[in-house]
Amino acid sequence: MKTFLMLHGINHNMFGKRDPKQYGTTTLDEINGELQGVAEELGVRVEAFQTNNEGEMCERIHQAYKDNVDGVMINAGAWTHYSYGIRDALAILTVPVIELHMSNIHAREEFRHKSVFAEIVKGQIAGFGVDSYVLALRACVSAAADAKS
Repeated sequence: MKTFLMLHGINHNMFGKRDPKQYGTTTLDEINGELQGVAEELGVRVEAFQTNNEGEMCERIHQAYKDNVDGVMINAGAWTHYSYGIRDALAILTVPVIELHMSNIHAREEFRHKSVFAEIVKGQIAGFGVDSYVLALRACVSAAADAKS
C-alpha cells in the first residue's frame, strides 16, 4: 500500500484555538481524521506528524526519505517563509511534495507571500481551509501515480 506523509508545522497543535478567523475551529486531530477517511477512499495510507521543533521536522523528513514514502504533504506554518533548513531537507526527497496552507497566504501579510519551498515542491494549495488538506492528499496521490508511470 502506498504511504504518504502529512507534515504539520509549528503551532498547528493549537488549531481549533488559534485565530479561528484564519484557521477555523477544526482541531488537528479532526484534520488528521478527515485525511484518514480520504486515504481509505483512495486506498492509500497517511502518516501524520506535527512538531514545534524545526530540527525534529528535518529529522522526520530524513526518515521519510529512508522509509521511501510515496509522497509528502507539508503545511509548515510560519517556517514556510524562512526555514532554509526544512527547505534543504525537503529537497533531498525524490517523491512529490505538496505545500499546503489553510489560509490564502497571498492575501495576508506581505511576509507570508513568499515561500522558501516554492522552487522545490510539486505545487501549492492555499486558501481552502481544511479542504486544503484533502486537496493536497488527492494531488499528492495523483502526482505519485504519474511519477511511477
